[in-house]
Amino acid sequence: MDVLSIFKDLAIIMLFAKAFGLLARKLRAPQVVGEIVAGLLIGPSVLGLVQLNDFLNVCAQIGVVMLMFSAGLGTNLRDLLRTGPKALAIACAGVLVPLAGGTLLYQCFYGFSPWGSEKFFTAVFIGVIMTATSVSITVETLKELGKLKTQLGTTILSAAIIDDVIGILVLTFVVGFKNPKSNPWQVGFGTIAFFALSVVVGFIIYKIFKLVDKRYPRTHRIPILALVLCFGLSYLAERVFGIADITGAYVAGIILCNLRDSDYIEEKLDINSYMIFGPIFFASIGLKTSIDGITWDLVLFSVAFVLVGLSAKIVGCGAMSRLCGFKGKDPLIIGVGMMTRGEVALIVAQRGLSEGMISSVYFTSVILLIIISSIATPIFLKLLFGRKKQEA
Repeated sequence: MDVLSIFKDLAIIMLFAKAFGLLARKLRAPQVVGEIVAGLLIGPSVLGLVQLNDFLNVCAQIGVVMLMFSAGLGTNLRDLLRTGPKALAIACAGVLVPLAGGTLLYQCFYGFSPWGSEKFFTAVFIGVIMTATSVSITVETLKELGKLKTQLGTTILSAAIIDDVIGILVLTFVVGFKNPKSNPWQVGFGTIAFFALSVVVGFIIYKIFKLVDKRYPRTHRIPILALVLCFGLSYLAERVFGIADITGAYVAGIILCNLRDSDYIEEKLDINSYMIFGPIFFASIGLKTSIDGITWDLVLFSVAFVLVGLSAKIVGCGAMSRLCGFKGKDPLIIGVGMMTRGEVALIVAQRGLSEGMISSVYFTSVILLIIISSIATPIFLKLLFGRKKQEA
């Protein structure tokens, strides 16, 4: 592998990813969308400036793991436990309805297949992609409207966090079932064993980190040890327990999320993730996205994918919110607040591509869902809260 060509590729990726990321932010779209478009533009499908190679693939995988670790670090475990069964019920509905909707959508387009076939697992994985929720856009909108600290805001935020945890679990099971050597008992036992070990060992690790944090607050050794835990659990999750490495990274983040210096860890790790590995990961999505294979069938599928993806969250979360006692426009507000998609959907799609469960052409559908949901959610929330004030 030519080292100089790697330097050239990195320079091009950083420049285009940053430029298009800033442009996306100016247009009020998520910055990651700009980075994906940058990857598509410099990749083989358009300009052909960068070719995806083993080095960039490894960097992209490190980026995925660090993103999931940061997501775990950003979880407020106390708020998560305090919200109680309502947020859990809403999150479960927010996973099950899109999972069923995505699976059915693919089968309606490409035919129904029996359990265990390639097409069946592809259909299920399309549903898995739909389960992820990205609440960052919703949080910014609720802040702007002054609704983040209300019961509705707390419910949406907590349900979105639980939603991602359940989504990662579903991803772990589906990837496990796809392996021809595995069986349901092995997959289930591996998952249960990993999480049981994470609870016991995680508590011990948390106490050790707490002591180190107390003695050496805000020192570089803390984020370094945190990164060791992240990579260590990622390795153990996949190599020993047979579940996704990103699950291990996410659990590592949750173990440390209540540390006094968790924000300091996130700040230090974010430098590497934001400047190097994150842009490479999102640009690699664009590099892998093939526009050559786009047909009218895929265009129609992408439109249906977006419509089902948005409506499934509104129906699932909204209906469960109504059953949990929310009245008036509140169930609709919760449903709309849960319909944004972002990094986790891309990470899940990337995992499906690496496991051979979906084709790269379906990244077009995922990117379209992220863009439309990110634009539509703030608009609908502002309209709904405006009507709520008028009714009051």
